[in-house]
Amino acid sequence: MSDKIDLYSDRGVLLKSDVDLSAVSPLKNAAMQRLIALTKRTVAVNLAGIDNALKTGKVGSGRRQIKGRELNYDVLGNASAIADKIKSLLQVTPGDDTNVQVLGGGKQLLVQIPTSRVNAASEFVVGLTGAAAATVEALIQQFNVGIVEAPMIHASVWGEYPQTVGMNGGNVASVLNIPQNDEGLGFALRNVMANHLAVITKRNAMNAAALASIYEQIGEFEMGNAIGIFERHQLLGMAYQGLNANNLVYETVKANGKTGTIGTVVQSLVAKALEDKVIKADKKLPSGYVMYDANDVSKWNAYAAAGVLAATMVNCGALRGAQAVSSTLLYFNDILEKETALPGCDFGRVMGTAVGFSFFSHSIYGGGGPGVFNGNHVVTRHSRGFAIPCVAAAVALDAGTQMFTPEMTSGLVGAIYGEIKEFREPIVSVAEAV
Repeated sequence: MSDKIDLYSDRGVLLKSDVDLSAVSPLKNAAMQRLIALTKRTVAVNLAGIDNALKTGKVGSGRRQIKGRELNYDVLGNASAIADKIKSLLQVTPGDDTNVQVLGGGKQLLVQIPTSRVNAASEFVVGLTGAAAATVEALIQQFNVGIVEAPMIHASVWGEYPQTVGMNGGNVASVLNIPQNDEGLGFALRNVMANHLAVITKRNAMNAAALASIYEQIGEFEMGNAIGIFERHQLLGMAYQGLNANNLVYETVKANGKTGTIGTVVQSLVAKALEDKVIKADKKLPSGYVMYDANDVSKWNAYAAAGVLAATMVNCGALRGAQAVSSTLLYFNDILEKETALPGCDFGRVMGTAVGFSFFSHSIYGGGGPGVFNGNHVVTRHSRGFAIPCVAAAVALDAGTQMFTPEMTSGLVGAIYGEIKEFREPIVSVAEAV
């Protein structure tokens, strides 16, 4: 691929110029590959949750409580000793990349299992299961737990598992969901809800979109949607939408931020595409309506992807609410298609996704706010990686209007993964690895 791009930060600062497009591919970029590895290796352990579960007998989820089985162990006061035991249990060889850190004054642990354990597994769940099992064993060792009390230790960590497949009510969490919840082949990294992405990036809208875009596009590679001519198509979309290539997203938001609307963002985007010779005027109808022609279809899609993210930030940013994201995804593309006679972002798949998304997120059905959706969800899975970055940005800009806020659903995940630069600042991390 001979495409060259300039990479800009979330503040519009030039990071790297004249970068070959292939340098931001997950197949080559070291920061993205670290992100994938750390996603599989990193797990959050909620020591405060374990401590409370043991002291109250409330294990599993819902209203479950076993009276008379309360255990008064000082889990928080022994956080450092428990962390040391977990590390020794997970470590394969002295000095390997096993990492266990105490965070939040002893309330949480960041656990990163060694790469050798990941390499010896067929699935990404080895991080979750390894950390859970090591935590149980460490607690048993630390408090000299007997055979009668041990099941309560197990339940406080693993939750309902194995009675149910998910670890409902457990106190070990990964940013990844369990494989049984994936909608199909290659959806694992697309199965990260927008609330997680927003809190991991400290509610920075552009970094939330970037992290979502990287996960989504790695998923596209994994499921076979980025082979041959489609590789360039997907990479261009990720670069311009997720990584702010050529500062297109930032400049468009800045130009429309004070008084702009979805419609003015369309105007800015089309004008920029004409200026950069991505599209050109074609047939003029008797009414005066001008149809446009794309000189480079994949680059036009990349511009459209950047435009729909910019429109989301302008519209949801003005509202300070995430709920407008689905209608923005719909009507930006609808207006764009009417303005140019060219396909909208993702050849109509983003617009199509938005129709069902509006219904399921906050319309008659009202099953949940945008923050609980992800690229694996049956409603939002249809776009090839270009819808969820907008959802993540909208959630980051939300001022608390959702029923299920990021702080409610994703506090533990945000506290742990937000400590790691590749997750917290993906735009800069990717650029540094070029």
